[in-house]
Amino acid sequence: MYLAEQSDIKTGTTTVGIIAKDAVVLAADMKATLGNIGYELEAQKIYRITDKIAVTNAGSVGDSLVIIRFLRAKAKVYETENGKPITAKAVATLLSNILNANRYFPYIAQFIIGGIEPKPTIFEVTPYGDMINRDKFATSGSGTPLAMAILDSEYKAGMTKEQAIEVAVHAIDASRKRDIYTGGRSIAVMVITSKGIEELPEKEVEKYLKKKQENSR
Repeated sequence: MYLAEQSDIKTGTTTVGIIAKDAVVLAADMKATLGNIGYELEAQKIYRITDKIAVTNAGSVGDSLVIIRFLRAKAKVYETENGKPITAKAVATLLSNILNANRYFPYIAQFIIGGIEPKPTIFEVTPYGDMINRDKFATSGSGTPLAMAILDSEYKAGMTKEQAIEVAVHAIDASRKRDIYTGGRSIAVMVITSKGIEELPEKEVEKYLKKKQENSR
């Protein structure tokens, strides 16, 4: 989904979420745009909500950060009151309700929520609160058509964590090459497993990019 125009300023990005056999892989580009300006080349677009739930954002950074702070606070309150961590489905439902309640003055933001409960789970939540449970993968942002083409052709059920990372990185890289609003210094990747969340260092991401380039020759 192309997000969006606000005060005649276009913003864009590409984020993806992939379900692997025992993990959820979230990936995003790192370019923040302001109109025709590449405003930031190391922008954060994947955020931890809990130790086993993370979210990607596409659209307005201000709108996204307000909501992410709210979700983090609610997750902590939930765990304190109930004595157990909140689930990804509960976070997605809460987010869906927030966005739908503000549909006449909407937050210009779209989210992919990934978590383990206990199986790998992905939810996509649109700016007007539509909540979609994805059983394979999800993508958002201006580079969606390009990323979707890679995901459709390369996704396989039961992929290992490493295979899912490779596909996710390839999908973002394809968008970086053709979508002018997608880019940045590198590609951000977070991997969620039953043990917690791992953020891949830039050098490791570059290894996956190099491997994909070698395999395509």
